[in-house]
Amino acid sequence: MTSAASRSAPGPAWASRNYSLLTAAAVVTGLGANGSLIAAAFAVLDAGGDGGDVGLVAASRTVPLVVFLLIGGAIADRVPRHRVMVAANALNCLSQAAFALLVLTGEPRLWQMMLLTALGGTGQAFFGPAAEGMLLSSVDGEHAGRAFALFRMATQSAALGGAALGGALVAAVGPGWVLAIDAAAFAVAGALRSFLDVGHIPARTPGEGMLADLREGWREFAGRPWLWGIVVQFSLANAVVGAADSVYGPLVARDSLGGAGPWGLALGAFGAGTVAGALLMTRWRPRRLLLAGTLCVFPLALPSAALAVPIPVGVLCGVMFVAGTTVEVFGVSWMTALHQEIPEDKLSRVSAYDWFGSVALMPVATALAGPAETAFGRAGSLWGCSGLVVLVTALVLLVPDVRRLTRRTTRAAVAPLPSADAESAVGGLG
Repeated sequence: MTSAASRSAPGPAWASRNYSLLTAAAVVTGLGANGSLIAAAFAVLDAGGDGGDVGLVAASRTVPLVVFLLIGGAIADRVPRHRVMVAANALNCLSQAAFALLVLTGEPRLWQMMLLTALGGTGQAFFGPAAEGMLLSSVDGEHAGRAFALFRMATQSAALGGAALGGALVAAVGPGWVLAIDAAAFAVAGALRSFLDVGHIPARTPGEGMLADLREGWREFAGRPWLWGIVVQFSLANAVVGAADSVYGPLVARDSLGGAGPWGLALGAFGAGTVAGALLMTRWRPRRLLLAGTLCVFPLALPSAALAVPIPVGVLCGVMFVAGTTVEVFGVSWMTALHQEIPEDKLSRVSAYDWFGSVALMPVATALAGPAETAFGRAGSLWGCSGLVVLVTALVLLVPDVRRLTRRTTRAAVAPLPSADAESAVGGLG
């Protein structure tokens, strides 16, 4: 499936040039982005903001992400995906550089931080589906599971280093410099991604327009109950976990754990857990992909519960490590399932529906985190986050395909989905 140019790369024989470039670029951006998440929260707090303001800035990133995701997916299945990725990286670089300059040269206003964060979210909306489609098309079926595990191990290692280093740098030199480092990381990653080879991807046949492309992607998405069932699950789980991490976590750290440094260490422990989980998945090949992965989502409820207590930093780091390890089992299983079940020419559109569902409620959750804390208390809100993760994960196990989908070494034949199945699935979502 790969051209000679795309096969030529150092490392394992199955690691194509594209796979190596994608992994290297993802590591670079991971180092910057994970530190910048901490930096953005503390930039708001340092400017005099409260938990509600932190939530608004976090929500301003996810609103354009939700608005533009489906368009980004359709475009990425129409034009060379690497061009979309490079353009998105350029936008992220410029927005983060402006954010850094604003923090370093004066007192940033809330609306300015929200606007620049929204530009970053817009870039991510176009980047995400293109990047996932590019990665899924860069490996063959026989080596897909190991390739995705190694990719995620590399990127999660970067998350580990980025979070720990970001927390330390925020404490040492302030959030502005951490945001500047993230801007530089986007510039380097964009340069690497400009060398991606798309010659092995079949030329796209002219479509009937953007809406027709979106409908075709929806049909692929809605015709698979395991796919939309898990996306609905993570729509709720990601919303509450995101609120806990981006809003309540920094507040608990400030009030009970000692500030940005310990919180960065806790996030780093989660990153270390994901590295361990990815390493496990280079060896473990569960036959029932989604059953094994979904069972491993339950521990994702533990960090919110730990923050609700709150427990000492050392114990919190242990909890975060366990949650990171188990959720990474799901992540690798999920990518493997998408790779084997979704036709290549629809990967970005299906990925866009996946991303859309997964982040759709995050703006609401982060914006409501402050009011929820006022109404229920911080501990009550965190216990609610934990309980909801357990509930939705248990419910998705009722979907038969989640329990039954098995691993294969080849892609599914590209065949049209039965219209009755698609109509039934659409009705179920409605």
